[in-house]
Amino acid sequence: MKLLLHTCCAPCSVYCVKTLRSENIEPTLFWYNPNIHPMNEYVLRRDCLKEYAKSRNLNLVIEDEYGLDEFVCNVNKNTMQNLSKRCETYCYPLRFRKVFEYAKANGFDTVSTTLLYSIYQKHDYIAKLMEELSKEYGINFLYRDFREGWREGQDEARAAGLYMQKYCGCVYSEEESTFARKNKALFKKLNLKPTNENARKLLEKV
Repeated sequence: MKLLLHTCCAPCSVYCVKTLRSENIEPTLFWYNPNIHPMNEYVLRRDCLKEYAKSRNLNLVIEDEYGLDEFVCNVNKNTMQNLSKRCETYCYPLRFRKVFEYAKANGFDTVSTTLLYSIYQKHDYIAKLMEELSKEYGINFLYRDFREGWREGQDEARAAGLYMQKYCGCVYSEEESTFARKNKALFKKLNLKPTNENARKLLEKV
């Protein structure tokens, strides 16, 4: 198996890489995340991944693409102003198509993603989309529910001194995360968990 692993960040890679290596699968990490903003956040995550890959003797492919204006314009165009659907209608397809295209052009027979590790991502949708793209591109999709190692991976990432981000990546998720952290009393009053999804619902009412 020649696996190309789309990688959102170093902390989310820790458990995924550990699990894959325990199965004698050696992944090549693939960085393509034009959803991450602002620039300083993009650079922090990218460079942290570089250091992590070097420390673990992992191959890493960097596809650098940053552009806030282009990303925001495309999100608005593809979601028809319904920002709550931005992940499914634009962000996931954009990144996953890129990884399948690269895999097809560079001799990889299998693709997966560290987004399957996060308890905050739309796991079932990601798996479904990856399966569809697998058939379209003729490249295998390796599914693993890495979420079972969420706490273990987070603990190991902190112990390794990796940069731990506070939001998914885009400016919209940053706003939701900041709102959730600053308004814990409001969430408690409404008997809601201070999640990004609930923050988005409240922000839409403000």
